[in-house]
Amino acid sequence: MSGENDLIKLYSGQILALASDMPHAARLEAPDASSKKRAPLCGSTITVDVSVTDGKITDFGQDVKACALGQAAASVVGANIIGRSRAEVETARDDLKAMLKQDGPTPTAPFDGLEVLRPAREYKNRHASILLSLEATLDAFDQAQQAACA
Repeated sequence: MSGENDLIKLYSGQILALASDMPHAARLEAPDASSKKRAPLCGSTITVDVSVTDGKITDFGQDVKACALGQAAASVVGANIIGRSRAEVETARDDLKAMLKQDGPTPTAPFDGLEVLRPAREYKNRHASILLSLEATLDAFDQAQQAACA
């Protein structure tokens, strides 16, 4: 029974507030690239659209069908993604993964709001959902840069 109580605590008011107030929660009409990612264990999916100019994200949209943890992560990403380079997004993804899997440090600003997801480190089956937004953003960013070079 304590495991169930711990899971209930995991879905804190802060996580639920982030999940319910997601920035850039609509798809872009004419993105440079899009990526859809799915977490196989839980079935969460996120589709990300990006516009990239001079190596930075200039517009962003996302369609999130995920648990509250995945939604909260997507909310933090959406609030901070405009103006970011690929390297910044990759660092945020790597830092978040280390925080979840190895109890590493919180991702650095502007993605430090992902700290709210630290309690999820004990729930490995939720990690993929939490990482989806950053994974999809990196994939879309790469596609946009490849298209620009073609």
